[in-house]
Amino acid sequence: MWYYTFKYVLLGPILRVLGRPKIEGLENIPERGPAILASNHLAVMDSFYLPLMVRRRIYFLAKSEYFTGTGAKGAFQRWFFSAVGQIPIDRSGAEAAAGALTAARRQLEAGKLMGMYPEGTRSPDGRLYKGKTGLARVALDTGVPVIPVAMINTEKLNPPGTVIPRPARIVVKIGKPLDFARYEGMQGNRFIERAITDEIMYELMQLSGQQYVDIYAASLKNKRATPAEPAAA
Repeated sequence: MWYYTFKYVLLGPILRVLGRPKIEGLENIPERGPAILASNHLAVMDSFYLPLMVRRRIYFLAKSEYFTGTGAKGAFQRWFFSAVGQIPIDRSGAEAAAGALTAARRQLEAGKLMGMYPEGTRSPDGRLYKGKTGLARVALDTGVPVIPVAMINTEKLNPPGTVIPRPARIVVKIGKPLDFARYEGMQGNRFIERAITDEIMYELMQLSGQQYVDIYAASLKNKRATPAEPAAA
């Protein structure tokens, strides 16, 4: 109930005024049945504008920090992100994330749409970064199609570190479904998982027009956050 209340009554009308969004390729999303929407990730608003523009309900994997806050703000975040279908994911390592990926598989097995960000975190500078292989593992395990999605200009409406949105023209581009049936039975092969991930990232690069960087976005963020060592005397 809350998902559609936010979409059509509380948040949706405001987002439409701020972002004047349009969508291209909506026909590439099936009207029923499971699929993974593999999107680039420029801003928090990606998880708002994609559900706004797609008729079907979308479930997302969200960082676990949204569900572990304290006080009134933490309680509100837990309620809000649960109400709109977010599934918490621990990004500290592959083993920690296994439970969230299992939850994603369950949603797909129930015929739902899963929204996933193969970069694993927001782009720090608007470029497209190397994809992590968790999405490929889920696609191999479930056999569902992967649909590339390019979010455009969300970082202009919601620049990193800002709270108040700035008006911008949001575009959502939906690419043609990618079928990885040729890899059936190859689950657990890390080379196959990497090949699938790289194919998805190539499609996202083509769809979004972003410059591709062959490193993980999280690695760059961690490097920037680490104080530089003083030069030797």
